[in-house]
Amino acid sequence: MGNLDRLSLRLRKRRQIMSTPFSSNRLHDDVENFSLVLGGPLFQLLHRIHLSDDALHLAKRRIILITLLTWLPLLVFTIIDGSAWSEGLVVPFLYDWEVHIRFLVAMPLLVAAELLVHQRIRAVVQQFLERHLIPADGGERFDAAIHSAFRLRNSLIAEVAIVAVVYLIGVTVVWRHFLSLETATWYATPGVEGSELTLPGVWFAYVALPLFQFLLLRWYFRIFIWARFLFQIARMPLKLSAAHPDRAGGLGFLGGAAFAFTPLAAAHGAMLAGQLSSRIFYGGAALIDFKVEIALMVALMLVIVLGPILFFAPALAAHKRTARLEYGALAQRYVTEFEQKWLRGGAPADEPLLGSGDVQSLADLNGSLSVVHSMRVTPFGRDTLIQVVAVTLAPVVPLGLTMMPLEELFKTLARILLEAVQHFSRLRAARRPSAMRARIPQA
Repeated sequence: MGNLDRLSLRLRKRRQIMSTPFSSNRLHDDVENFSLVLGGPLFQLLHRIHLSDDALHLAKRRIILITLLTWLPLLVFTIIDGSAWSEGLVVPFLYDWEVHIRFLVAMPLLVAAELLVHQRIRAVVQQFLERHLIPADGGERFDAAIHSAFRLRNSLIAEVAIVAVVYLIGVTVVWRHFLSLETATWYATPGVEGSELTLPGVWFAYVALPLFQFLLLRWYFRIFIWARFLFQIARMPLKLSAAHPDRAGGLGFLGGAAFAFTPLAAAHGAMLAGQLSSRIFYGGAALIDFKVEIALMVALMLVIVLGPILFFAPALAAHKRTARLEYGALAQRYVTEFEQKWLRGGAPADEPLLGSGDVQSLADLNGSLSVVHSMRVTPFGRDTLIQVVAVTLAPVVPLGLTMMPLEELFKTLARILLEAVQHFSRLRAARRPSAMRARIPQA
């Protein structure tokens, strides 16, 4: 079958889908099949060579493959040309923490994140239907938003554009002028007209690094698809509930989407840790010199992970304002009738106050009103915010050990260990008398 035949077949299928009358069954099928990662030319290629499946359970195979294509050839080439551990280089390959972290930590995290995002985001999208948040006349718009996300995800033009950006900007501009070290390394040697790539440097610059940048930019494109989808849903008149126990109008489940992207945040933290380690160990810099870069990375991850969810903030804020007025009026009516009945002699003589359901209803109303007033205008809380920041900074934290001398570091660790042993010894001593008293029989 030629390319024109495939294109015409694809167009006929698309017209058939668009001409099919909308139904709730079709909507539920689309929601069940929702995925940000199960699509695109690269996914189809990996599927054909049995490196991926519809459930993304072959992540280990893909991680092994990218390691064989990126890090392992660099190790072999540097051993051949003697730059793996050469003392004549400022940065030999085996001591280049940045490249090891990039290809052995960050890249596997980018691949492993696909499975978590696929499972969690699908469950999040299903909640819009299971919680009946979509209005009765909004099913078609919701389904259209899903199909729009599918078309972007499967776009051949998008992935070709990503490849073009990687080679035209990512390698030739960003890496060469901003990320590469200006010293003798395993991948480049300084020359009169600038740095010249070595044999392993050629593989690094034109195969390994572009593959890593492609995976990274493709994740940014997926985040764009996710943000666009949520923006379309946030513009719909959702059936929010200010008294919902999640204190987010019933949208608290969106905070769970942040957990799905934590491997992506960890990968960015690892990338930053790798870049900073090279400049600390070989550039003479200190960790405190990069506080701006660290803050920017944390801010970037907060925007990427939590930014799309904030599209619902205006609707939540508006619903909270309305609900406070409505529940305030309801509380006023109930309290007025309660006082009229029980404080001003309106209750029947044979109706006892003790055990009356009116008192319990008043307590329930106070609880509902408290939930309405404490409703958040964001679908996530402080714990989700802290989680994203902690995951992003976790790979950078070990570099804090470089800020103190080695002797002082060992003294500090020894002191912490000694204090921990003393603390547990005191706890055991405190428990021993109570245990002995428990064994003594009572007279």
